[in-house]
Amino acid sequence: MLAARKNPKRSATRLRDPERTRERLLQAAFCEIYRSGFQSAGLDTILASAGVTKGALYYYFKSKQALGYAVVEEVIGPDNYAEWVRPLQSGKDPIDTLIGIVRGISVRPEDVRGGCQLINLAQEMSPLDAGFRKRLAIIFHTWREAVASVLREGQTHGRVRRDVKPADAAGLLIAMVEGYGSLAKNAQDPKVMKAGIRNIVDWLKSLRAPGNRKRG
Repeated sequence: MLAARKNPKRSATRLRDPERTRERLLQAAFCEIYRSGFQSAGLDTILASAGVTKGALYYYFKSKQALGYAVVEEVIGPDNYAEWVRPLQSGKDPIDTLIGIVRGISVRPEDVRGGCQLINLAQEMSPLDAGFRKRLAIIFHTWREAVASVLREGQTHGRVRRDVKPADAAGLLIAMVEGYGSLAKNAQDPKVMKAGIRNIVDWLKSLRAPGNRKRG
């Protein structure tokens, strides 16, 4: 007796559905955490936004904490990587690339009001939860190492000043980006972030080697 043939489209749909459901939960959780903070984020709000049941939530994530960890690892981390690390990997001149990234930081009012999700969670949860602290630290470390690495490489090619300490400069860059973001969020004013971007760009230009100075 011949076995009944499976409908490939139907099978593929069944395989994809769990992935889409999990992704909807992650994105809904990200938005709710961004809006309310992790501690105040409502599971009912997340479920309604994702269009899933509480049973589906606990099928994919054992707890709200596990969902929060997944948001850090699978949404915030990759977003930071795409914004900072990937462009640095393909850029020819580290200072030009960094300036381009900084100038691309969003100054839309809604983004300024909400602030940076990475620093928001670090400020809220790092003192309270080691799991969040360690996961967020990995993102910061990856970011810092990526910047430091291109600055070191820039020194070998005569594009970055020899007296620059790459790791220290990378840490300072992150501190300035997140610091201005926090100031702008507190002021609820995009002009604060715009001024911060100008100041960061001027500082980045100062890192150029004397023979590699450019206008603009």
